[in-house]
Amino acid sequence: MRFQSLLSLAIVGSALVVGCGPAGDAGSEADPRAEPVAEGAMSAAELAHDVSCWLRSATPEEAAERPSPLGQTDIDLHGHMAKVCYGRPSARGRVVEGGLIPFGEPWRLGADEATGIHLPFPASVGGVELAAGSYSIYAVAGEFEWEFFLNSNAERWGIPINDEVVAQNIGSFTGLPRTMTEPVEQFTIGWHTDGGDNGHLDLQWGTTKVEIEVRLLDHVH
Repeated sequence: MRFQSLLSLAIVGSALVVGCGPAGDAGSEADPRAEPVAEGAMSAAELAHDVSCWLRSATPEEAAERPSPLGQTDIDLHGHMAKVCYGRPSARGRVVEGGLIPFGEPWRLGADEATGIHLPFPASVGGVELAAGSYSIYAVAGEFEWEFFLNSNAERWGIPINDEVVAQNIGSFTGLPRTMTEPVEQFTIGWHTDGGDNGHLDLQWGTTKVEIEVRLLDHVH
C-alpha cells in the first residue's frame, strides 16, 4: 500500500522513514526485496492515537535491534498528535558533516526505510502546507544551507533517491545548519513546542543542528 499526498483522514494508514541499507549503515545501498508489511486502514479517531511506522520486512521489535535502530518522535500541536519515523545511524568514529551527511547530494535523513512524517491532520512543514497523510522527507545538505524535499511516496526504502522518487516531490524548503559545541553520536530528531499550534523538529548529528518548523493549519480547530 502506498500513500499519495492528498489522502483523506479515513484512509491514511502508515508512516515513513529515511534510511540506510539492511545493516543500518548510513552509506549502504542495499534494498531488501521482500514484500511490505500490510497495514489496514484506520478511522481518523484511531489514527490520531495509533500512528504506526511503516517497516519493510521487520517488526518494531526487530527494527529496534538494527545497527541503526528505529526512532519515533511524537509531534504534539495543541493536542493534535502526529509522528516522525526514522532510522538512527551512529557516527562510530566516522566523519559526519561532508561524510555520513554528504554535501550537495540527496541524503535520506537517517537509515533504512525512508524518513517520514505521518500527519492525521492538515499541517505546514517548513512552510509547505500539507493535507492529512503520510509523507517522506529527505535533504540536500550544504555547509551553509540545507534544502528539504517532501515526497508523496511514504512507503519506500530510503535509497536510491532517483528520478522516480524525485518525480513524486510535492514541495521543498530550506533550513540553516547551526554548529553545536558538543557532538551528538547518534542521529536524533527531537520535538519542541513553541506554544500552541507551532513547534519545531530538531535534527542533530555530529556538531550540526537544523530546525524544521511544523504548524497546525488554522482550519483544523
